[in-house]
Amino acid sequence: MFSREQIEQVRAFNRDYTRRLGLLSRGLLDSPWSLTQVRVLYEIAHRPDVTAAELADALALDRGYLSRILRGFAAKRLLARSASSADARRQHLRLTPLGQRVLAPLERRAQQQVRTLLAPLDSARRETLLAAMSSIRLAFDPQTTASELVLRGHRPGDMGWVVERHGALYAAEYGWNEAFEALVAGITAEFISKLDPARERCWIAEAHGRRLGCVFLVAGEGGAARLRLLLVEPEARGLGLGRRLVRECVGFARAAGYRRLVLWTHANLAAARHLYQEAGFELTSSEPRHSFGKDVVSETWELGLRGSRSATRRRRDAPER
Repeated sequence: MFSREQIEQVRAFNRDYTRRLGLLSRGLLDSPWSLTQVRVLYEIAHRPDVTAAELADALALDRGYLSRILRGFAAKRLLARSASSADARRQHLRLTPLGQRVLAPLERRAQQQVRTLLAPLDSARRETLLAAMSSIRLAFDPQTTASELVLRGHRPGDMGWVVERHGALYAAEYGWNEAFEALVAGITAEFISKLDPARERCWIAEAHGRRLGCVFLVAGEGGAARLRLLLVEPEARGLGLGRRLVRECVGFARAAGYRRLVLWTHANLAAARHLYQEAGFELTSSEPRHSFGKDVVSETWELGLRGSRSATRRRRDAPER
């Protein structure tokens, strides 16, 4: 169930947003046209050969209501129809030259309205606003595809996100307390303060400007590297992102000349353990303990990097037999 406060928060946002965009005015953008009419004009202009049925589905409009709007446009000579060559029963819609002239100033006013809305904001607040808008869209339509996922290096602001998302996700999914968040904060702080870019790296996965995952590779002891802080947001699971992040770590560690890649995880993290097994890691030790407010079984996994540059060099330098 949703709380009354949550419902009121959404309604308050809607009231504020519609007021700022002038959606309560008699006509949109100082025009004689309603919001729905302008949106229909826009969609016809930007959807070549669209049909009335396709418009109704795309805009979730009652077909009778849309039919009346289209008849009104046709009466004002803003709209033309042509029969489909594939099916004469289907009619394609397009704006007439007059319809295009009606829409053009509305497009310019809409663009200027957004410029006016963003103008008072500095660059940081503007980026925050745009990221929040992206988050809202993705929350209702989270169909990100694997091809849209981009891996990049870290930049300012990413470490705070890594700490916050680990803390929030592991609390929600496993009931871990703030001690885990503190641990992640310490790992990220050490990563930034001691970073060796030639041998250490952080990957941030994102789509549509929204962070969706991360993983770190840091130097360990005895010629080993450590894979740390693998995370994939729930909305990005099932796209192969976790596998891709692990693969990036293994490839980088091998190219950097590490002999082994080691990681620390817990027995209840089934999805992560599956990724490690799939990548060739082997469980080397486990220990029951009480951590993060829970009884857990901590595990160490290890992968030999026999294809690393250093291993290749050792084989080349070895005497022939």
